[in-house]
Amino acid sequence: MSIKSFAAQLFAKIIHYKTQKWVSNPIQTQQNVFKDLIRQAENTQFGIDHQFSEIYTPEDFVNHVPIRDYEELKPYVDRVVNGEENVLWKGKPIYFAKTSGTTSGAKYIPLTKDSMPFHIEAARNAILNYIHETGKTDFVNGKMIFLQGSPILEEKNGIKLGRLSGIVAHFVPKYLQKNRMPSWETNCIDDWETKVDTIVEETIQEDMAVISGIPSWVQMYFEKLHQKGGKPVGEIFKNFNLFIYGGVNYEPYRAKFENLIGRKVDSIELFPASEGFFAYQDSQKEKGMLLLLNSGIFYEFVKSEEFFNENPKRYTIGEVELDVNYVLIISTNAGLWSYNIGDTVQFTSLKPYRVIVSSRIKHYISAFGEHVIGKEVEHALQLAMENTSIRVNEFTVAPQIAPENGLPYHEWFIEFENEPNNLEDFALTIDNAMRKQNVYYDDLIVGKVLRTLVITKVSKNGFQEYMKSIGKLGGQNKLPRLSNDRKIADQLS
Repeated sequence: MSIKSFAAQLFAKIIHYKTQKWVSNPIQTQQNVFKDLIRQAENTQFGIDHQFSEIYTPEDFVNHVPIRDYEELKPYVDRVVNGEENVLWKGKPIYFAKTSGTTSGAKYIPLTKDSMPFHIEAARNAILNYIHETGKTDFVNGKMIFLQGSPILEEKNGIKLGRLSGIVAHFVPKYLQKNRMPSWETNCIDDWETKVDTIVEETIQEDMAVISGIPSWVQMYFEKLHQKGGKPVGEIFKNFNLFIYGGVNYEPYRAKFENLIGRKVDSIELFPASEGFFAYQDSQKEKGMLLLLNSGIFYEFVKSEEFFNENPKRYTIGEVELDVNYVLIISTNAGLWSYNIGDTVQFTSLKPYRVIVSSRIKHYISAFGEHVIGKEVEHALQLAMENTSIRVNEFTVAPQIAPENGLPYHEWFIEFENEPNNLEDFALTIDNAMRKQNVYYDDLIVGKVLRTLVITKVSKNGFQEYMKSIGKLGGQNKLPRLSNDRKIADQLS
């Protein structure tokens, strides 16, 4: 065993011990985080406006602080962007993570000296937890690649800003610098296709052991490697045995990845966002990701079916149930208060608290009252592909409300790697899986309000071309699995 492997095992043991201390006392941990957040922000402008001095319990918090999304918090964020101090959190942020907004253009998510360390520690601890559980350390001696946005940062009123993944690139520990790829110069390439081509050139002769990124964009890297190397990725990188991913569900990609790699590899799922690092996979055997309750974030949960009600009930960690779809609401040491990040989660375990990301509250289909969410379409497709040679590169679903002939239906746009012999039979298999999961959808089919779903084939690289056309190819950008309108569908038709 190398010195680096031995040190990794020792460090992993220490971190595991520290993690178990708060995992074993989750409710008190969240209460401590809540009290600390309120007291530290009491004299900020937001704290004064919302009478933080009178808040002592989560119930008080609910009465004083409404749920907000970015648009509703934007007046406060704008003041921070303009250089004001002590607005949402004490002092000024050290960074803004710049993301694409839906109605307000660019979104500026603050990152503070209190919040930033948790982004770095969570990613590190996910790997250390894997080492502690499996005992595997060989990969620490190989090369690691993180497909991410450019680390080149802009500046606004003295505060640096960029993509979160680009900001994080500035915090790579020194002991990983020699192992880390691609080069800084390549990482700074802005055009995604050019960047991936250059990464292939840089890495194809290297001993890559760990590869990390959003699955849809790692797939592009793997395809280019396969094309250039003429053999599976697992043969090009014989010591590649760990894939770290986040952003989207890996299951729809798993069969395609195993084909591109040529064998199975271990994987670690992460749940990071500009607003915070919320969870990571802590077990190779159990479903879900460990919710990070000791990371400067106070969590609230609203049942999805109640979310658009006036004053929906907000649940704390001790009140949640298994297999219920919750909208995730966060308050953080970056100054986001009762903030709706847009993701929905379901708990797969309460001891410890583990979650899966089930959908986006804005990404759903309910054109006919069916309330279809992302988890359902992903699971239905996965079931339809089981025990077959069918592989899918990418897909999205939209309602067809007014077809030229016949009943309305859900239209599935699918880019196949290996397509089924009979597209209608495959569509029926997916449809049956959907009906078993979603009683509202089943009722609409039985009642002849909807017909069986229809699959529209998307040409090779069609989704990449679509993302490129809207300026969202690569980086942290993800294709929505579901849309309640046909904005994407009409571009693909």
